[in-house]
Amino acid sequence: MNIKLYQVDAFTDTLFKGNPAAVCPLEYWPEDDLLQNIAMENNLAETAFYIKMEDHFEIRWFTPSIEVDLCGHATLATAHVLIKHEGLKEDVIRFISPRSGILNVFKKGDYLTLDFPVDVYKPVEITEKIQAGFSIKIMEAYLGKTDYMLVFKDEDQIRKLEVDLIKVANLEECRGVIVTAPGTKSDFVSRFFAPQSGINEDPVTGSSHTTLTPYWSDKLGKQELTAYQLSQRGGYLKCKNKGKRVEISGKAKTFMVGEIVLESFPE
Repeated sequence: MNIKLYQVDAFTDTLFKGNPAAVCPLEYWPEDDLLQNIAMENNLAETAFYIKMEDHFEIRWFTPSIEVDLCGHATLATAHVLIKHEGLKEDVIRFISPRSGILNVFKKGDYLTLDFPVDVYKPVEITEKIQAGFSIKIMEAYLGKTDYMLVFKDEDQIRKLEVDLIKVANLEECRGVIVTAPGTKSDFVSRFFAPQSGINEDPVTGSSHTTLTPYWSDKLGKQELTAYQLSQRGGYLKCKNKGKRVEISGKAKTFMVGEIVLESFPE
């Protein structure tokens, strides 16, 4: 049995920018080992797999090494695939994740808007172990459900920040580390490092903005914000703080449409 494979650049309207994700439609869930091997073979930050149910799409996400609880850019890429390539006509797409619950995506003009649960984070001590991974002094540190968020002085520090990935990987209590600061042309900027999850630096991380949005919304006193992720590829996002939910909007471009050829597909 063969599996369709789409590769989509998310949070960009230009190819070779944003964050590439693979998207695979399935008719049923095979063994997890097969999903993990496909994600490892794709060697992208995330591969999304989905199944069409009666009134929603069930979705799961895998990095090259683990299954994750939530992935924004691969969810946005999946919505793009459904609308652009799989014939979906609705402007609201209802995803359900076994790990993160209901995740709606809205089509608004050229933008796709993710409706995600807000992260709950708390301040933590800036320990020597945390600071050791970063070349510039950390101003504030927080721990959310899955990630550390470290706040720095300004955008220039985020651009110039040198990261010791081995030491970051030793922060085993998290999926990865968000670094952030006020932006010059956007409300805030960020980068995301997750070597412990098989991703040294993620190009654009939708899920990290469930933490970033409420923090910067409170800091700047505004509900709607613009964000830029300062990776080599770069990505632009629009964010809205809705209290218990966060809206994260971006565009997407299809890079590749193909097929995974399997000699045998587990029943």
